[in-house]
Amino acid sequence: MQQALMIILGALAVIVLGLFVFATYLPSRVRVERSLLIRAPAGRIFSFVNTLRNWPKWSPWHGADPQMKVEYSPKDSGQGAAYSWNSRNRNIGKGSLRITESRMNEYIANEMDFMQQGPAKGYFRFRSAGAGTLVTWGMEADMGHNPIRKLMGKLMDKWVGSDFEKGLSNLKRLSEL
Repeated sequence: MQQALMIILGALAVIVLGLFVFATYLPSRVRVERSLLIRAPAGRIFSFVNTLRNWPKWSPWHGADPQMKVEYSPKDSGQGAAYSWNSRNRNIGKGSLRITESRMNEYIANEMDFMQQGPAKGYFRFRSAGAGTLVTWGMEADMGHNPIRKLMGKLMDKWVGSDFEKGLSNLKRLSEL
């Protein structure tokens, strides 16, 4: 019995050490990006993203916690607009978002601070494509040198990517009315 326990503990130590070594070679920069063709003019879609008070209509995070507390800055659209949130849902937590750049019907950049996870840069691109607009939602973050954060970064595409897909689908539903 004691020998079996020692084998299990030894195997666990090898796995943890292996993950640590593996994580040291992972890149610290993480990028998540999703795109969707929306059959609507860029101007219709752009206003849903550029005006932060419109985010509850399409954002997957607002939909996951309709009770979340949100505070908007006096300016609620375009460069300089900001809001902060606080949710009891641990998957959403608390944080803030500020639009840092806004080019009408083309591009929106923002800085997000996910208090527990740290800062990230987000962006939306709007490009004419056939009978509509190709909308791209992306995010970049620096996970630093911490091996555990680097391992988490490896999973970001799966975790955040599905939220981006939901948000883009919601934008499509609202914009194609």
